[in-house]
Amino acid sequence: MFKQLFIAALLVWGNAYAFPTKPVRMIVPFPPGGATDIVGRLVAAKMQEVWGQPVVVENRPGAGTVVGTDLVAKSAPDGHTSAWW
Repeated sequence: MFKQLFIAALLVWGNAYAFPTKPVRMIVPFPPGGATDIVGRLVAAKMQEVWGQPVVVENRPGAGTVVGTDLVAKSAPDGHTSAWW
């Protein structure tokens, strides 16, 4: 009984909350062309395919990843900006 109620609640919640509602920014705090950048772009392509929303990869290297991490920390708390590393 609990299992059926839990699944029903997930289905209702899943239909009520559509994510993402706008393009997603993926911040890579390393220079372009490295392994982290390549894997980030592969993940972004798959996320874009699954979500049906654009996933934009931005490279923000510098200060030992502090520049990119600071950008993500100061972004709007709506879940549409994430860090990849």
